Formats: sequence, C-alpha cells, structure tokens
Amino acid sequence: MKNLLKLFSQSTLSIIGLSLMFFSSCVTQKNVEYIQDKDTTEKVFKEAPIEDYRLKTNDELYIQISSIDDVTTNLFTGIGGTPSTFSSTMTPYGASLISYVVDKEGYLHMPVIGKLYVKDKTMAEVSELLKESLTNILNQPLVTVKLVNRYVSVLGEVKLPGHYTFSQDKLTIFDAISLAGDINDFGNRKEVVLTRNENGQNIKINLNLTTSDILASNYYYLRPNDIVYVKPLRRKFWDLRQFPYSIILSTITTAILVYSVSN
Repeated sequence: MKNLLKLFSQSTLSIIGLSLMFFSSCVTQKNVEYIQDKDTTEKVFKEAPIEDYRLKTNDELYIQISSIDDVTTNLFTGIGGTPSTFSSTMTPYGASLISYVVDKEGYLHMPVIGKLYVKDKTMAEVSELLKESLTNILNQPLVTVKLVNRYVSVLGEVKLPGHYTFSQDKLTIFDAISLAGDINDFGNRKEVVLTRNENGQNIKINLNLTTSDILASNYYYLRPNDIVYVKPLRRKFWDLRQFPYSIILSTITTAILVYSVSN
C-alpha cells in the first residue's frame, strides 16, 4: 500500500509538471493581435509625417527623357524606356542594368549633360535639375526619375523573411510585414526593431505594434533600405511542437517504475 501511494504521488507530480509545461507554451489570442485598444470607439490619428527620400551615394536612378523633338531625343537613346515600362513590366534587376549610380562624391554622370551633383536631393529636385540642364538641348523636355534600389528587409519571426522591393512612395510597417507573410504565432508584436541609416549613422528604434499609437508614429512609414526585425516570444523556447516531451515522459515513467520496484 505504501508503494502504491508513492507511485501515485510521483505520477501526480509528473502529470502536474507536464500540464504546467503545456499551458506555459500556449500562445493566447492577445499575443497575436495588432492594435489592442480597449476603447472600441472610432479614433482619428493625424497622418504620420513622412519626408521625401533624399539621395545618398550608391543610390541607383532610373531616368527616362523624352521630348517633342524626336531627332534630338535620340541623343539620349538607351536612357530608360517609357515610364509605364518601369512601373509595370520591368524587374528591379532589369532597371538596375540601365540605371545611373550616384558616385561616392554625390555626382550623377549623364551623357551630353555631364555630371550633376544630386546627393541629398529629392527625386523631384533631380528631375527639375535635369530639365534645366536640357533646356538648350531638347525642345520641351520631359524627365522621369525613379529610385531603383527601393527595398526593405524583414527578418525574425515572420513567415517569409527576406529582402523585398516596393514601388509605392509610401510603405507602412504593416505593409512590410504583410510582404513577409505576416508575423507568425511566436513573434513578439510588442518588440519589433526597426534599423535605419540616417546621415551615415545606423539607428535602432523599438516599435510596439499592439497599440494604436503606432499609427501616428514617425516610424509608421518606412524608408528605402530599412530593416525590420521581429523578436520571438520567450515562450517559443517551450513550444511543445519542438520540445522533446515524449523523451522526458518516457524517462519519468522509467524512473518511477525503477523506484517502485526497488522499494
């Protein structure tokens, strides 16, 4: 009878221990929700500010030049195609092959025009600068300038981590995460790290995607070359789908059996 009581107590402790492990590994609904405001009434947020992207060294520009004077425009044959070609059918790699690179001194080298200083200028400013330079060469020049190396990297606890290109002028943090297939069940939505290069310095920003404040954050909109890293939840390391619970259960059972026989 005494041995049976010992066996029962040992088995009970084992069941309790395994139960605690199981429930501690569960991911609750709160862990996978975004913007978890208790207030369900309508909220209005002022749009997060976003500045126009300013060119840096090694940036690649796709430039398309056209004019009503077809003969003169032939001087720039090979500089891009039509604007619609870039946006609809051209791959980022294909655009890179015919793009112009901002050199380490901040200059853009163009045929006929020569070199232009474009570092820290926006796309609109570069377009206007090119138009002014073409005034005495082309009749009513039309210039289209697009940034080729427009991409973000999404890493960590997402379904499809990787390097993603985008064409839109505004890309939100949620857009980037959706490109990566959303955060998986073990991603920590309260601890998302954004890495950004500003003025030659790498800065780290911690973001919490479970509060509505993110909608008004200065970092709601991403910039080209940003890196988004989603940290894992601590309980991921106790995930029973990966945890060797069958081995542990077998070991406990064997130990109980040996203990009961020896006593």
